[in-house]
Amino acid sequence: MFAVVKIAGQQFKVQKDQEIFVHQLPGNVGDKVEFPEVLLLNNGSQLTVGSDVKSVIKAEILAHVQGDKVIAFKMKRRKGFRKKIGHRTHFTRIKINEIA
Repeated sequence: MFAVVKIAGQQFKVQKDQEIFVHQLPGNVGDKVEFPEVLLLNNGSQLTVGSDVKSVIKAEILAHVQGDKVIAFKMKRRKGFRKKIGHRTHFTRIKINEIA
């Protein structure tokens, strides 16, 4: 059984007991969250798509982490202009507890 769900503006294919990284969600570690925007549900041989899906994904927040560092380096040759900017994107690690 799997489902395609929209979380924080992105679509994810999820299964029960799966751990995924999504863009940062509000809440603390250990909080339970629900995602009602299920786009597709595959229940064995039965496939449900669109507005016919009457399912909710229940998950638990495991941790708030940062992604890898991304560096943007700008330079203009022969002008002495150099600019180095870096950032790390914030993610939330969640565990899918139930597809109900």
